[in-house]
Amino acid sequence: MIASASRVERFNAAHRLHNPDWSDEKNESFYGLCNNPNYHGHNYKLIVKITGEVDSESGYLIDLKVLKNIIRNEVTDKFDHRNLNLDVPDFKDLIPTAENIAYVIWHKINNQIEDHLNLHITLYETDRNFIEYDGK
Repeated sequence: MIASASRVERFNAAHRLHNPDWSDEKNESFYGLCNNPNYHGHNYKLIVKITGEVDSESGYLIDLKVLKNIIRNEVTDKFDHRNLNLDVPDFKDLIPTAENIAYVIWHKINNQIEDHLNLHITLYETDRNFIEYDGK
């Protein structure tokens, strides 16, 4: 049997969208308010979806307590109430757009789950703006 299990988590973080290879004028024109030199924040909502074959012996796809701990250790403990540009090494050379945040989260979680499981990330930056990423 193939099934999917999902967990929702939330974290709050600040960031600034700024490409250091561009002029200040181009950054401001392209990123607008998201280029604020004093940063801005979001209340992110993260949905982590795992898909795969349910273990016939345990009846589990994945122990959701284990998934909760992976998300906590790899994402919320590292991102929550942080400035992504300044406090999170993953964004030292990577602009913390929602796309790049989802990419980083996917890799952090995917490295902690079994290889036969498929991972899909949905990251809401606002109620109306979200990114989906599944490693492709």
